[in-house]
Amino acid sequence: MASSSFHRLSSLLVFVGFLSLLRPCACYSRLFLNSSAVATWYGSPGGDGSDGGACGYGDAVSKPPFSSLISAGGPSLYKSGKGCGACYQVSCTSNGACSGNPVTVVITDECPGGPCASDPVHFDLSGTAFGAMAKPGQADALRNVGSLQIQYSRVPCNYPGVNVAFKMDAGSNPYYFAVVIEFEDGDGDLSAVDVKQAGSGSWLPTQQSWGAVWKLNSGSPLQAPLSIRLTSGLSGKTLVATNVIPVGWQPGATYNSIVNFKEV
Repeated sequence: MASSSFHRLSSLLVFVGFLSLLRPCACYSRLFLNSSAVATWYGSPGGDGSDGGACGYGDAVSKPPFSSLISAGGPSLYKSGKGCGACYQVSCTSNGACSGNPVTVVITDECPGGPCASDPVHFDLSGTAFGAMAKPGQADALRNVGSLQIQYSRVPCNYPGVNVAFKMDAGSNPYYFAVVIEFEDGDGDLSAVDVKQAGSGSWLPTQQSWGAVWKLNSGSPLQAPLSIRLTSGLSGKTLVATNVIPVGWQPGATYNSIVNFKEV
């Protein structure tokens, strides 16, 4: 009898293990699933909040693929800049003008004080993103409410046909490397960025400067072309953009890679 029971238990454990292999990653479904937050909006009614904000994306926030569907985050979302680039779905049902349909937004800015700091989770949406939660023709009516209880969830970022881009900071030079990293699929945010010089076998760790800007004080001229290794913030996946920063690179220039994170 004991042997039979042990056999059934073993079979059950094997079956459960098999199911776990079939189950897709639950990284996003475990976090912030159907959670509630407070949402406000800032900037012009049909605008992009502010020009770039505290993540350093500049005017990219108003252009595809961000397309003004962005948000400033309170401390629990902005995470001292480590939350830059993360994607969330937001929706509302607490007002008659709410559609209840989810809208995907990207964290591109910080909302540092007032309710943003005191609320556990606070989205300060662009006027465009706040209005996108409304029923057709009701965007202005919803924006007139000003502040709403919303539902939100963390979701993978998805930029079809777009690869990771590297915008060199205007203050960069051969001794001081600083870059804004944009359009990462998947987690969207980063936990580490490393640089490798031409002809080198070792990676040099950078430091987060502010927002989505990562910097390296090399002490000697960096030898291009430079490869960059990214480590995503939530899942810890790595991605290498080989020789993405070319010889003769220029401060302020943007260099597009041919790679992006892929969801399994």
